[in-house]
Amino acid sequence: VLRGDLGAPAFPSKEFQDRFLSTVKPVYYLRTRQYSRSTPNPPFLVNFQGCLFRSYPGVFQTLLDTGNGRYRRVKGSAVRPGLGAFKEELTQSLIVEGVIQEESKTLNFLRTGYKTSTWWEDERENASDEWKS
Repeated sequence: VLRGDLGAPAFPSKEFQDRFLSTVKPVYYLRTRQYSRSTPNPPFLVNFQGCLFRSYPGVFQTLLDTGNGRYRRVKGSAVRPGLGAFKEELTQSLIVEGVIQEESKTLNFLRTGYKTSTWWEDERENASDEWKS
C-alpha cells in the first residue's frame, strides 16, 4: 500500500510508510486516473483515462477506458507499475492506435521531466518492496 492509496486527507509519516505500509499487499486494487495530452493536429487536446486493476493473485492490469464504461487491457504485469509508468503505458497504447503521434526524445523529455516516480515508489534502504508484487 502506498501513501496515496489510503485516501486520507494527510499523508502518514515516512517512517510509517517504510515500517508498515510498504509491507502490505493489497488483495483488490483499483486506481483510476484521467490525463490529457496536447497534439499538433486537430483535435489539439486528447483526453484519456484508465485504471490500474488487480485482483490477487492475478497480475496488475493497465486498462484504457474506451468509453461507455468499457475498458481494454493494455498491459499486464506481475509487478505493480508506478503511476508515471502507468501513464506511459496508456500513452503508448494511444500511439499504437494512431490517436496521438510519437514525439522526439527531446520533446518527450520536456513533457515528462527527468523523474516520473515519487519518493515512495523508488527503492529505499529501510522500505519493503512487497507492495509491488
